[in-house]
Amino acid sequence: MGEAGGLARGVVVRRLLAVDQGPGSVSSLHVRVMAEAAGVTVRTVWRWLSEAREGRLEPVPRQDGFMLDDEQWSTLTEVGGNVAALHRRLTAEGSSSPGSVPSLGTLHRVVRRDLQSGRVLEVARPSRKRVEAGRYDRVLAELKLERAGEGLPVVDAELATPPEPGTGEDREGSAGPSRGGVRLFVPGARVVSTAQVAAMVEAVGHTVAARGMVCVFGDPGVGKTVAVQQALHLLPDRVPVWRAVAAVKSGLPQMRASLLEALGLAAGSLSRRAQPADRALGEALRRPGVLFLDDAQRLSPPLLDYLRLLWDEPGTAAALLLCGAGVERVIARAPALRSRVLTWHQVPGLDQERLAETLAMFHDVWEGADPADVGWADATVARGNFRTWAKITSHVYALTKRGQDIQVDRALMEQACARLGPYP
Repeated sequence: MGEAGGLARGVVVRRLLAVDQGPGSVSSLHVRVMAEAAGVTVRTVWRWLSEAREGRLEPVPRQDGFMLDDEQWSTLTEVGGNVAALHRRLTAEGSSSPGSVPSLGTLHRVVRRDLQSGRVLEVARPSRKRVEAGRYDRVLAELKLERAGEGLPVVDAELATPPEPGTGEDREGSAGPSRGGVRLFVPGARVVSTAQVAAMVEAVGHTVAARGMVCVFGDPGVGKTVAVQQALHLLPDRVPVWRAVAAVKSGLPQMRASLLEALGLAAGSLSRRAQPADRALGEALRRPGVLFLDDAQRLSPPLLDYLRLLWDEPGTAAALLLCGAGVERVIARAPALRSRVLTWHQVPGLDQERLAETLAMFHDVWEGADPADVGWADATVARGNFRTWAKITSHVYALTKRGQDIQVDRALMEQACARLGPYP
């Protein structure tokens, strides 16, 4: 990750030099506008300009070319951001090839450089402990959120009104239940409000109340979308929620059309007319509400910058929720947007200590299952992944329907897990 591409720096410098050599002079406002356009800091643009005045238009190559790859960065996360511990591991791994590991001082400089350029170090992990009920009550009251029933919600409440056709919600006789487009794979499954979901409710509720931006990230299949849907479901009815999905390799016209459609605007007539469409979007976002953009990791930096410009409009009252596996790394490459994100929320895997209890709430087929057998399936196949457990539940359910009084034991669970193939 560098400061910016060569073209971006060249354009910025040449335009500032043109102003500098004209009748006027470069002001701090000139520099600030160009810094926003390039997605870098004002200090960086001043440095570029100073170097250009000395005849250096292109960036000076770094003396130290060592870079941390994703695996090494993950190792740094595992050791809590301790650079010395990372250096010891790299030294042990590279003992057979002396000289391949940089010095500890160089490693400190590389980590500091990557952090300053926007790379995210996820050393603060969300708590896996259940949210204390009294604190949960206070948080919901402070954020003016509705509370479903007594105590910490266990199972998501039924929809009060029948779903409209094509919404992706459950319908009687459907092939498999879903929640917000998330397939649960088996009749009778319920969306369970775990401690992770409760933490999501707090994070999303606060960000919506503050009219800010929230980034929800985590591994594929851990239940990010389910948790977000549950959090949005608990918002008061007066708060509108606009849902959009980022298309694969979408350009700005497709992105604009998706936002127009999500906000209920005339996507067909406006999507190809940039200025009227942007005005309509800006006007719509003046209403309090939340735009939920799923699979946001597909967005390119220019599209993220477009979202940033929309939310920078004076009078914007809507919150922005970006969700996806790896979205935090994508946003890190768009520093102007990254600096505006109010809340970063990571969704972990299922709580191992309460896994058997959670599965029993998810589907009745798990009632009476041996926690040791459940632990074996999780350690062997599922590894805390919500989507994988939904698949296992589907196969367990099908196997129990083959005859009377079939017990969910280790042998049956092995059959169910074998159906998931080599890539569960």
